[in-house]
Amino acid sequence: MRVMVLVKATEDSEKGFTPTPEALEMMEAMGRFNDELRKAGVLIMGEGLRPSSHGKRVAFDGPRRTVLDGPFANTRELVAGFWLWEVEDIDEAVAWVKRCPNPMPGPSEIEIRPIYEMADLMPVLEAARSGAS
Repeated sequence: MRVMVLVKATEDSEKGFTPTPEALEMMEAMGRFNDELRKAGVLIMGEGLRPSSHGKRVAFDGPRRTVLDGPFANTRELVAGFWLWEVEDIDEAVAWVKRCPNPMPGPSEIEIRPIYEMADLMPVLEAARSGAS
């Protein structure tokens, strides 16, 4: 099963990266963790994201599109980075996240979201097709 592992943003991450000794130590610890994930065959990809002040959102309302410039409010709802992992099940993903160094200088959260696979969607698509006949 593939999962998206989301490192939630904090006020610190929204300030941008500052190369303090603590930040460099945290990056080294995260690098070692990523090496473990790679060696275990779990890591597909992972990246850190720039603060939302560098981002944009596109809001959809029917045919209209509105572009919104960052920074965005509700820091706790933002994503500071992500991994894409291949794991046996959600429990394995949880076990890996529990081994992860804290990605932020203070309290932080990591969210795990399973990715839809085509096999997950086929029963729904087949039911929709048979109902449309």
